[in-house]
Amino acid sequence: MISPLLVFAEVAAHAAEAAPAEAASGVTKILQDFGISWPFFLAQVVNFAVVATLLWKLAFKPVLATLDARQQKIASGLQYAEEMKARLASTQQQTDAVLKEAQHKAQAVIAEAQKAAKEFSDKQQKEALEQASLLLTKAQATIELEKKKMLAEARTEIARLVVATTQRVLAKELSEADRSRYNDAAARELTGV
Repeated sequence: MISPLLVFAEVAAHAAEAAPAEAASGVTKILQDFGISWPFFLAQVVNFAVVATLLWKLAFKPVLATLDARQQKIASGLQYAEEMKARLASTQQQTDAVLKEAQHKAQAVIAEAQKAAKEFSDKQQKEALEQASLLLTKAQATIELEKKKMLAEARTEIARLVVATTQRVLAKELSEADRSRYNDAAARELTGV
């Protein structure tokens, strides 16, 4: 499709070559051939200017302003994201440092607890040994006492048997004083005193 302006320009170029009088009549003839009237053409130019101005003020400017606002929001959002990324990295480093410190403290507490448990165990073991030693000493003392008691009873019994045997051998009845004297003598001989 050939643009009417190109045709008009070509015709105008041919008309410029013709005489000025012929040119004026030629342009008028072309305009009439194409059905262009000056008042209608000027009204179209004014309408186009009004519509273009209205579109510029009511459509293009708000759209461009909205696009600029969105670009600024996107830029601020990207900047905010970068700041948050940096903060996150900083927070992660701080968290790692705190976790390492807590781990060291926990290890120290565990070591201290193990040391305290070992000391407590050693103390309990020492106390148990002392108690066992004390019980052993008491048991030995009790055994020794029982031994002495049994020996004393055995001596008394042996002395009574010696007296009884002597009495039978001698076949006479001993008085209580004699019996006591023989018992004491037998007891002394048995004990080695």
